[in-house]
Amino acid sequence: MAPADPIEQARNRTYSRPIKFAKIVFLGAGIWGLIVLSSLYFLFDAIGRWYPPQVAHPDFYYGFIAVSLAWQIAFLLIGTDPARFLPMMVPAICEKALYVISLAALYLAGRIELGQLGAAAPDLVIGFLFVAAACRLRGSIARSGH
Repeated sequence: MAPADPIEQARNRTYSRPIKFAKIVFLGAGIWGLIVLSSLYFLFDAIGRWYPPQVAHPDFYYGFIAVSLAWQIAFLLIGTDPARFLPMMVPAICEKALYVISLAALYLAGRIELGQLGAAAPDLVIGFLFVAAACRLRGSIARSGH
């Protein structure tokens, strides 16, 4: 069996690093989100005590959790095959950005407290990691000619 072409080996190594990074980022985000968001199902009354008044619309509260959990499943799916699901990284980035922007706007309008805005910090970090993963993977795919 002839040894593989060294250029092809280098190309595969270059291509695999961004894939590995994207897998770690998206699988990690999905697992983190499932853990954090699932706990919110048990904190409905506590949220109202910590940040009065009580939540007036449980349908919005639980609806937010349900839709957010669905996104965590999407992150896990992206993490299984980042190159295949590269186009889904765009709405994943939007999901993070829109949440952070929404909370920042609410804070600037005086409608939420600093502690509530702080809840967006992990999403801000994960959003930047999503952007980094997408850019690295897109650049790697472009360089490899795929």
